[in-house]
Amino acid sequence: MTRLAEGRSQFGYGIVTPVSAIPAAADVLAADLEVLPLPEVADRMGLPVTRVHQMLRDGQLLAERRAGVLVVPEAFLAAGGVVKGLPGTITVLRDQNYSTDEILRWLFTEDESLPGTPIEALRGDRGREVKRRAQAMGF
Repeated sequence: MTRLAEGRSQFGYGIVTPVSAIPAAADVLAADLEVLPLPEVADRMGLPVTRVHQMLRDGQLLAERRAGVLVVPEAFLAAGGVVKGLPGTITVLRDQNYSTDEILRWLFTEDESLPGTPIEALRGDRGREVKRRAQAMGF
């Protein structure tokens, strides 16, 4: 099937458009950080992999590309889904124009005043403090 100038197929069956890409960071996290490929993320959450793709597009999860494979940090997952507070934190940082690379680095960077990393704080039910810090980063 060929594409015509207006994006229609030669057969007139509608518009041919590319599937929207799944956003992913470069390989920015420590090599020893446990990550999971998307099919395993879907399996652990009891969802189809296409739903995980949509969560990545919607900013509820973040992924990086390692050796050509999209992976999600295992620390982003909790029993029954995504760590509470992670999607909101991602949204706050995206609203301040932080890139996926920058958000991933920040979530896994040690902060003595938390103590630990922001993702550890989210997992430890200190999400309010993490979100406050994310909001303050914009000012």
